[in-house]
Amino acid sequence: MKHLQSIAKVLLPLILGGSILYWMYRDFDFQSIRHVMLHEMNWTWMLLSFPFGILAQALRGWRWRQTLEPLGEKPRQSVSVNSVFLSYAASLVVPRIGEFTRCGVLKRWDGVSFPKALGTVVTERAIDSLLVLLITVTTLLLEMSIFGTFFQQTGTTIDGILASFSLTGYLVTAVCGVAVLILLHFLLRRLSIYNKVKATISGIWQGIISLKDVKNLPLFLLFTVGIWLSYFLHYYLTFFCFDFTSDLGLGCAMVTFVVGSIAVIVPTPNGAGPWHFAVKTMLILYGVADTQALYFVLIVHTVQTMLVILLGVWAWISLNFTKKV
Repeated sequence: MKHLQSIAKVLLPLILGGSILYWMYRDFDFQSIRHVMLHEMNWTWMLLSFPFGILAQALRGWRWRQTLEPLGEKPRQSVSVNSVFLSYAASLVVPRIGEFTRCGVLKRWDGVSFPKALGTVVTERAIDSLLVLLITVTTLLLEMSIFGTFFQQTGTTIDGILASFSLTGYLVTAVCGVAVLILLHFLLRRLSIYNKVKATISGIWQGIISLKDVKNLPLFLLFTVGIWLSYFLHYYLTFFCFDFTSDLGLGCAMVTFVVGSIAVIVPTPNGAGPWHFAVKTMLILYGVADTQALYFVLIVHTVQTMLVILLGVWAWISLNFTKKV
């Protein structure tokens, strides 16, 4: 039974992401991608976006180290950063496994308490969720006019949207809902195991309340803002890689960034599928042609995923040359 559950936790996200991608690209001409990448794409902007993708993960490692210090844990900075690099790469195989991976790395290389490390991860997620919520509300308020203009010009209504759904669309939506419920079930079962261990509960709780004991709270907040600013710039600079997105402006970038950040909550490898669908839909709302929007999401997501893989490989090699404490 346990083996079946483990297999399901790996296969379900892959099936979910694959189903959405197949639905989106079922009639797509993949041969044209090569022409776009070689002749129509400005790779300079893509390369300029890479340092911000690396910086976002590095800042996360530095911030994590800061939250562990009040608990008496002092992992090395290089190990903390490499554990984050490796965690993102691991999540490409099994969504959400990265949180456990990076805690395991710190325990193995620097002897950091696994429960305490996991507790600080919970703290990080809570802080990040609050910041994303603030960004989302601000973006929606600033860009509300685009939604009103879109519905007014197209005469789109909720009934009209539902009526335009094909059988495949309803099936994909249903599969997404069922998959999320099943994965939530597995997550709750995993948490219930931890709840049975008193020491683990204590460690997690210490991690959650550790924020009030952070020595340099302004630096923690600076790291937090820096993480999300780096994520945004890593994404926004890719707009200038293509003629059809280079003039869309900061507002469009913010809206698509927000919906993409929310979409990756759906547990698929690096948000593959949900991210493509969400960002593509919003780009079309801003006037980008359907095919061009597909070019954008496919190329940008694939290239940025390759960066995550390269950072994971770098971290794995680096850790193997790092002496354990």
